[in-house]
Amino acid sequence: MESWTKASNPNVDLPVADKPSAVPFAVTILGSGSASPALDRHQTAQLVTYGNDHFLIDCGEGTQYRLIEQRARPSRLKYIFISHLHGDHYFGLMPLLSSLNMGGRTEDLFLFGPHGLDEIITTTFRISNGKFFFPLHFQAISAEKPALLLDLPGLTVESIPLDHGIACTGFLFREKPPKPKLLREKLPDNVPVAVLKTLKEGHDALDETGHTLYAANEYTTPGPAPRSYAYCSDTRYNERIIDQIQGVDLLYHEATFRDDNGQRASEVYHCTARQAALLAQKADVGQLLIGHFSSRYKSFDEFLTEAQDEFTATELAIEGQSFAI
Repeated sequence: MESWTKASNPNVDLPVADKPSAVPFAVTILGSGSASPALDRHQTAQLVTYGNDHFLIDCGEGTQYRLIEQRARPSRLKYIFISHLHGDHYFGLMPLLSSLNMGGRTEDLFLFGPHGLDEIITTTFRISNGKFFFPLHFQAISAEKPALLLDLPGLTVESIPLDHGIACTGFLFREKPPKPKLLREKLPDNVPVAVLKTLKEGHDALDETGHTLYAANEYTTPGPAPRSYAYCSDTRYNERIIDQIQGVDLLYHEATFRDDNGQRASEVYHCTARQAALLAQKADVGQLLIGHFSSRYKSFDEFLTEAQDEFTATELAIEGQSFAI
């Protein structure tokens, strides 16, 4: 039998396929309002789905009702990310956890958020004489520098440090490069299974002298290009994040104010629609969503106009809409 080994480095120069991935990857806007309540909008919350995994980003007041309205069962949530401890981003968390508890949940729930969120949860349940009937795992997030929060088989989630006066982070969802598809019909029938596995990983199969027996780019077809989504919660205009979000397929960025309140935006650590679009343009993202609209505005058309002046591929984060990534 032929002796073989694999190349020491993966064949990273393989092209990517034109066809899209078969794995669903989307974000649904549950709430796109800011701190002050308004009858026609809800406070910040988003549902990200990747394959069979459900991720909740922020949990403003009434989020569990918004999930039900979107026919997204709260019981399917496995991961929750809270950007910061301003109420419009987490006041819906206690009711959601309570409902999951009363609903008989037994599966683990993983919660990521700022230091102090664990104390809030513990105090709330202690005072109400409550008890968790499912494992709740909390991981505190530092807002000082980016960090890997979650590493799943097909996806990673990183924190994005933001500039909001109190500790605040965004979240970067990045799909891992899909493995190439093996072209079995081009290979001899007697190829060892281990060689097939090596090719599937994108490596060349080498003989014992280091010569290529089977080249990955000859016996595989490339997988789809990996996709990415960046969520930038409350923040002032901050070019320090550009390197981290460079080239993402979809960027959500807060746009609390229009140009008429540019000075106010900076004073209260928020952005205008135009600033969000400038950041998207400099980061060369594929598409921009803007949200977190101040309740002082009654319509959103001018938000879109001001943003599209700088970055044409901008859309409004309209509640109830889903955006495929």
